[in-house]
Amino acid sequence: MGESQFPWGGRTAVMGVLNLTPDSFSDGGRFDRPQVAVRQAGLMLAQGADLLDLGAQSTRPGAEEVGPQREMERLLPALAAIRAAHPNALLSIDTFHAPVAEAALAAGAHWINDVSGGRRDPALLRLAAAAGCPLVLMHSRGDSRTMDQLAHYDDVVAEVRAGLLEATETALAAGVCSTQVIWDPGLGFAKDTGHNLALLRGLALLAAEGFPLLVGPSRKRFIGAVLSEPRPRARLWGTAAACGFAIAQGARILRVHDVGPIVQTARMADALRA
Repeated sequence: MGESQFPWGGRTAVMGVLNLTPDSFSDGGRFDRPQVAVRQAGLMLAQGADLLDLGAQSTRPGAEEVGPQREMERLLPALAAIRAAHPNALLSIDTFHAPVAEAALAAGAHWINDVSGGRRDPALLRLAAAAGCPLVLMHSRGDSRTMDQLAHYDDVVAEVRAGLLEATETALAAGVCSTQVIWDPGLGFAKDTGHNLALLRGLALLAAEGFPLLVGPSRKRFIGAVLSEPRPRARLWGTAAACGFAIAQGARILRVHDVGPIVQTARMADALRA
């Protein structure tokens, strides 16, 4: 991956989550107007976010899929406003629709973050190949409506590794370069609490494949289950513990809502790992 695409070198990068949806699991409706999204983007950048991940389709369990047209109507005004206000910010687009990704790249986005790992729209892989942009391939099964019913594994780490290798082979066959690929094990996507904990313990096996590893534990249900904490926004310290452990296991990028505290967590974990 080129220096301009992955400019932070050996330290762990922090990706700030910016949901432009009314129904995301922890902050739905808070940032779904462009002027509010711009303020939140500025706050996360000031707190040390290395890049921002903009999403206009909720992928929480049970979420309704709105389709690419509605997704673009939510995304593009906010993306344009953020790009104008923060011209140097590195922006990722959380989508599994090629038309959305294409419009976002044309509007100034830099990365594509596909929670389906290329399963939902094969044209997205060809688009990423043509653009030469970083491409996050996440492990998942099914969609928002069905994924909880598909959380069955004999060996979750081995099966996630195999799934990511298969997704990568498909991407390479579509013309994507291996240096574009980033892996995300998909915490919370077709995984129960035990699966998520096992995946975190086994991250080193995934990192050993050589692709930069993005991990997104932020505020997720498995943290709530461990802490008996039903409120997503009250799961900061569990998120911080998961992030510190992920760094020790080889994670290169953390996708989080609470940027300031996790930047501090990452810097300390980096120092200890070094």
